[in-house]
Amino acid sequence: MIRVGDLQRAIDFYTQVMGMKLLRTNENKQYEYTLAFVGYGDESEGAVIELTYNWGTDSYEHGNAFGHIAIGVDDVYATCDAIRAAGGTITREPGPVKGGTTEIAFVEDPDGYKLELIQNKNMTKGLG
Repeated sequence: MIRVGDLQRAIDFYTQVMGMKLLRTNENKQYEYTLAFVGYGDESEGAVIELTYNWGTDSYEHGNAFGHIAIGVDDVYATCDAIRAAGGTITREPGPVKGGTTEIAFVEDPDGYKLELIQNKNMTKGLG
């Protein structure tokens, strides 16, 4: 779960830029928050990201405990090209990790969260 300052902006990024689907939303009027769940497939088949919008809060401090969300992709270079073409921000261009061969890249969402893209063929090998 990540907290977002503008729910529609976050949904647009994860669906239009990252290619995920909006799976469901839930609004809690009593406690003034809305949840949106996004992912590449049904929740029963894979992981999803829960976007939490607390009404009236437009930004958060990320703190030092959270690092990033890692997403496996078939072609990190083509994925970055598609993200860039859709208006997304690549903060680390695709290429091998320092001291290794696994190809990665980093993307930043509109709330400043980092998403690491990892080439699928190397995901099970670690980052070496």
